Amino acid sequence: MKRVMIIAIIAASAAQAQAKVDLSTLPSRETVQLTIYNSADLTLVRESRPLTVKEGPNKLQFSWENTLIDPTSLEMLPRANADKIDIAELSYPPRVRNLGLWNIKSEISGKVPVEITYFTSGLSWRAFYMGTLTKDEKTMRLQGYVLVTNSSGEDYENAQTRLIVGKVHILDEIAQLAQRQYPYGTPLEPLPPPKTPAPAVRARYALARGAVMEAESLALGKPKEIAKEGLSEYFLYTIEGTETIENGWSKRLPSFDTPEVKVVNLYKFEEDRYGPSVVRFLSFKNDTEHNLGETPIPGGVLKVYRGIDDKQHLAYTGQSSFKYIPVNEDVELNLGAVSDVVVEAKLIDFQTDNYRFNNNRDVDGWDEVRTFKVEVRNTRDIGVKVELKRNYPTSYWTLQNTGDFGEYEKEDADTSKYTLLLEPQTKKEFQYVLRTYHGTREEDWRK
Repeated sequence: MKRVMIIAIIAASAAQAQAKVDLSTLPSRETVQLTIYNSADLTLVRESRPLTVKEGPNKLQFSWENTLIDPTSLEMLPRANADKIDIAELSYPPRVRNLGLWNIKSEISGKVPVEITYFTSGLSWRAFYMGTLTKDEKTMRLQGYVLVTNSSGEDYENAQTRLIVGKVHILDEIAQLAQRQYPYGTPLEPLPPPKTPAPAVRARYALARGAVMEAESLALGKPKEIAKEGLSEYFLYTIEGTETIENGWSKRLPSFDTPEVKVVNLYKFEEDRYGPSVVRFLSFKNDTEHNLGETPIPGGVLKVYRGIDDKQHLAYTGQSSFKYIPVNEDVELNLGAVSDVVVEAKLIDFQTDNYRFNNNRDVDGWDEVRTFKVEVRNTRDIGVKVELKRNYPTSYWTLQNTGDFGEYEKEDADTSKYTLLLEPQTKKEFQYVLRTYHGTREEDWRK
């Protein structure tokens, strides 16, 4: 285990000021809470420890060597006998790196519980999700997880972990502040460059502390879950229970598990956008109708599987990344190209007609007529819905459809859309004749 913070209490009365002082090691943390932001490399640490003090002046030595703690953010408050404990100041001895001394005046002797808070960098989290579709693919079990990574230089044992979604107001880089020779800098020496490849970001402490301290931990019980609370522009996720997060390690923590989320599967074909393959999309809404909607969903990656038998065997379907999903927001996820639904569109005829001539007998208007044959095949064992878009080189066009083309609509000025429903192991064919108007024939199209 890497070297962690060393905190010691030096107790000495005024009469002993010139005498040898006694150094006693502070007991281990009783509790520790981590509040980790995802928009900046910033974590607020709150830990409780029982200090042993003597009546009179005391000094508390605090070292943050080999960690990414910002010493300018250190605060300590007594959690009992606050009227008898005066934590006067935190000073930084000259020519000593990574060391601070708290001056404490106590009117009592014995153990005093205190809370120490500070900002550190090197802790991060990201969300990822697993979706398991039912065999008919009408509902999906949605499981959420968070991966917490600790590169802070400090082990956090039995820590309650809280996660913040939301932007913080940026001032300085905590990793750089943690490695200064003097916590508040010196005009005599330039600041050294950060030693970490991805330096952390520091928030305005009053705003950041206020945001995370507004929420209280919820009652424990039940299987581990994440409690979610809104904090103005922030959103707080509190992971139930405690976890040991060692330096240099990552740990996966469960977020939520929703057994039945209504989903819509849609297969799209649009050569100008997706190329020659059909692309599968999965959509749902973050609302109560879909058994969601209590909180926003942090952005992450969703991997989708499909149950293929009663023995809970799974088949991989695809994956998609997505951004933060607010409550009552629709989301459509691109799961990638597929091979089990195929669309083939072929040009089978081309001709021109309806020529217009100017006074010089030159052609200044004409029509181009293209005939396409479209075949759509569903090789799957369930029915599918296919959305097929065709893009045209001009906004002056008309279309004539024949065959089983399903529902047709003009999507926009240069795009048409067909929507087809295909039963399992079936195909549909149709043709369309595209007439485009050029030159002076555009005026005829307008009329």
